[in-house]
Amino acid sequence: MVDAVEAVRDRLRRATAALEGAGIPYAVIGGNAVAAWVARVDPAAVRNTQDVDILMERADLPRATTAMEAAGFVYRHAASIDMFLDGPGAKARDAVHVLFANEKVRPEYVEPTADVREVETSEDGRYRHLALEALVRMKLTSFRLKDQVHLQDLIGVGLIDATWPARFRPELAARLQQILDTPDG
Repeated sequence: MVDAVEAVRDRLRRATAALEGAGIPYAVIGGNAVAAWVARVDPAAVRNTQDVDILMERADLPRATTAMEAAGFVYRHAASIDMFLDGPGAKARDAVHVLFANEKVRPEYVEPTADVREVETSEDGRYRHLALEALVRMKLTSFRLKDQVHLQDLIGVGLIDATWPARFRPELAARLQQILDTPDG
């Protein structure tokens, strides 16, 4: 288990170093971004995640592919998902998944993804992750069970409170209020 967690962290470090080195704007999103925020308040409350999710501009994909391949990753587009596999024999779980900035992941989503300029630098200064409000907006937009759990984690360490629903459009505000009203699920 420890090796699996370290493999994800290593993948995150290598991917972000490749993008940083190439000067490509990006933001770590998903579970790793939630973990970065939670760790700022309570490192013991950090939840591990199985993959790495990155937000970037679609126009930067060719340059990102060159940079990531130089770092040992292999670009794949499968089932409408862009990803960089962690080596030629890797599976989709062993990948850096890419979402494109300011685009809807699914047509029915009420909001597009965030902008790559909505970022903070990680506490260790190694990479950029999504700013908290943008991350919460993306989690509220997709609102899968794991997104709801991530939101509970952010609430649990006090990063989100009862004032936050007012920051979002009504559909997203109602989703956040639902989680705030039922903190234990």
